Amino acid sequence: MKKFALATAFTLAASTAFAGNLSDPIIEEQVIVEETTSSAGGILVPLIFIVFAAAVST
Repeated sequence: MKKFALATAFTLAASTAFAGNLSDPIIEEQVIVEETTSSAGGILVPLIFIVFAAAVST
């Protein structure tokens, strides 16, 4: 009788390992980030400031 009770306990414990549903998994799209650089390289703003300062000083 002890073996029967032990077998029943193991069967019940093992059956919960397969619990779940049959729905499809949710797969999210990957986010692709591309780094872009301009040919100016951050020189445009200082050049505009120099041109503006030269125009104001004359």
